[in-house]
Amino acid sequence: MGNAKTTEFLKECLADALIKLLKTKPIEKITVPEIAETADVGRTTFFRNFTTKTEVITYKLIRLWERWAEEHKIVERSKFTLDNAIDFFEFNYSIKDILETIYRRDLQPTVYDAFYKVMMPQFGANTQECYESRFYSYGLFGLLDEWIKRGFNETPKQMSEIIKKIVE
Repeated sequence: MGNAKTTEFLKECLADALIKLLKTKPIEKITVPEIAETADVGRTTFFRNFTTKTEVITYKLIRLWERWAEEHKIVERSKFTLDNAIDFFEFNYSIKDILETIYRRDLQPTVYDAFYKVMMPQFGANTQECYESRFYSYGLFGLLDEWIKRGFNETPKQMSEIIKKIVE
């Protein structure tokens, strides 16, 4: 296993451990040594890769999106369009257990941080792209936030129809 692959694997182990621990207690009561022990890695591995516990959650959400997008052969992964709305909602529905855990612990900003990192244009993007990305990341987060709080009552297809009605 190469160094980059090893690092990604260890970061995912830490993220999985933290999410597992969040199911039983709030983030404030979870220690870095506890996360490392649950992940079966050294404590320094955490500090080598992350500065905060919330950063670990954001990292995991981004990795889950990248993996899901790869598996589903999603071409446009970092820009929202009405054509890919269904993909956005299907992905989030596929990780609903994780999202519900995050919400039970009042860690919603980690979800927005993941959106922002996925959707913001690369350095040097034009002004229009920056504003557009910010608009969609806040808007999508708002819709997802409401959907989660309502218990995922609508299907991903219904959610994509709702957003189309809003934007068109």
